[in-house]
Amino acid sequence: MADIISTEPATGAELWRHPVSDVDAEVARARESWAEWAARPLANRVETLRRFANVVRSKHEAFADTIARETGKPLWESRTEVDTVIAKVDISAKAYADRTSQRRLDAQMGSRMALRHKPHGVLAVLGPYNFPAHLPNGHIVPALIAGNAVVFKPSEKTPASGDFLVKCYHEAGVPEGCARLVVGGPAEGKALAAHDGIDGLLFTGSARTGIALNRQFADRPEKILALEMGGNNPIIVWETPDLHSAATLIVQSAFTTAGQRCTAARRLIVDEKLYEPLIETLNKLVGRLIVGEPHADPAPFMGCVIDNEAADQLTESFLALMMRGGHPIRHLERPIDDRPFLSPALIDTTDMAERPDIELFGPILQVIRAHDFDAAIAEANNTRYGLSASLISQNPALYNRFWANARAGIVNWNKPTNGASSAAPFGGIGWSGNHRPSAYYAADYCAYPVVSSEADQARALIGIGLRDG
Repeated sequence: MADIISTEPATGAELWRHPVSDVDAEVARARESWAEWAARPLANRVETLRRFANVVRSKHEAFADTIARETGKPLWESRTEVDTVIAKVDISAKAYADRTSQRRLDAQMGSRMALRHKPHGVLAVLGPYNFPAHLPNGHIVPALIAGNAVVFKPSEKTPASGDFLVKCYHEAGVPEGCARLVVGGPAEGKALAAHDGIDGLLFTGSARTGIALNRQFADRPEKILALEMGGNNPIIVWETPDLHSAATLIVQSAFTTAGQRCTAARRLIVDEKLYEPLIETLNKLVGRLIVGEPHADPAPFMGCVIDNEAADQLTESFLALMMRGGHPIRHLERPIDDRPFLSPALIDTTDMAERPDIELFGPILQVIRAHDFDAAIAEANNTRYGLSASLISQNPALYNRFWANARAGIVNWNKPTNGASSAAPFGGIGWSGNHRPSAYYAADYCAYPVVSSEADQARALIGIGLRDG
C-alpha cells in the first residue's frame, strides 16, 4: 500500500510518511469502542481531556514546530495554534455543561420531566490544512466529552500534525479505539464520509466539498452533518480618521496566515473619499511585511501558502482579475520559482463588470470603492457566502446599520474579520455553513437531546370512551 508523504512547503524537505489507512478497519475499531467510553461518567471523560491538555502543554514546542514545518506558517503563529488546542478543553467542558446539561422540567402531579443528552456514536472528522490541529481539535474534544468515538482524517497536506494530535489523545488516556486516525487522500476521505458505520460527519473545508457532502447526506437524515466552510469576507472602511489603525486591521484581516483563513478579508470596501489616503497608507504597510520561512530571524509576518499547486492557482486567479478589468495596486509576486512563497497583493476591482464570487484562499485583497454607505453594505452582501464581516468606523450609527443588515455569522466593529474566539459560536450562513456553528456551540451537534416523562410507580386510568363493564 502506498505511503502518504508530507513535505515542508518552505523547503521541500520530507517531514513525515505513513501507509494509507484501511478506512473499514478504523471505523470498525471505533464502533467496537465507543459504548464503553460513553458509559463512563462525564466527569471521567472531562478529566481525561484535561490530561490531554497537559500532554499537549508538555509537548508545546515540538507540536508547534511540526505545525510550522508542515504548513509553512511562522513559528510564532504555530505556537498560538497549540495554545488554542490546550484552551479548547476548558471551553468545551463549560460549553457542554451550558448547552447540554441535565435538567428537570415542570410536569403533571406525581411525575417528572427530565432532559438529558446522548452521544451519536461514531463521528467522522475531516480536517483542513490551514489549522491542522486547532480546527479538527475543535470538533474532536467536544465529541469526546459528549461520549462519542472519533475517526479523524486530516488533510493529506498536513497528516503529520494530525498524527501528533491523535497520539496526544492516546497518551492522555482516551481509549485508542475512540480516537482513530485515517491517513490518506481524497479517496479515503470520500470512503469515510460515505461509510455506513459512522453516525455523523463534522467537516471543515471548502464550500465545494461541503456542498457535495450536503448532497450526499440529503437522504441520510439519521446522520448528523456539521459543515464549516469558507467565506468571501468583506471589510468596510467608512468615516474613520485613523488611517494607520485602519490599515493595520486590514492587513491583519487579509494577510495573516498568508490569507489562508476562512475568515480572512477578501474584499476591502472603502468610501471613495477615503480611497487615496487609505490605499497609500495600506500599500506602505503591506510593503513592510516580512514573508519568510517559519523559523526565520527576524520572524516573518507570514509564511508561504500550502504548496506550489496553491501558489500556481492564486497566481492564475490574480492574472484573471487583471484580464477582467482589475487594476493592480500591488502585484502578487513569487520570489522563489519552485517554492510557494507569495507576496501580499492588492487589486482594485471596482470597475470589473462581474466580480467572481469565489474564495481566493491566499494573500490577495480586492479593493472596491463605494459612493455611499448603503452601496457599501450592498457590496458587502454581494456574495453567496456569509461567514465574517467587519466595519472600521468611528460612527456608532453606521455600525448599528451595518450589524442589522450584514449577512454574516460574525459581524465585527473596529476589529479584524478573523481571530474569532472559541468561547463564542463560530459559523456562517449561505455557502459558509449549514447552520451548525462550531466552537462554543459544537456541543449542540455532538449530542442529541432525550426528553423523558418519568414516575416512580405506574398509575393510569381511562376516564372517557369506555363501555360499561
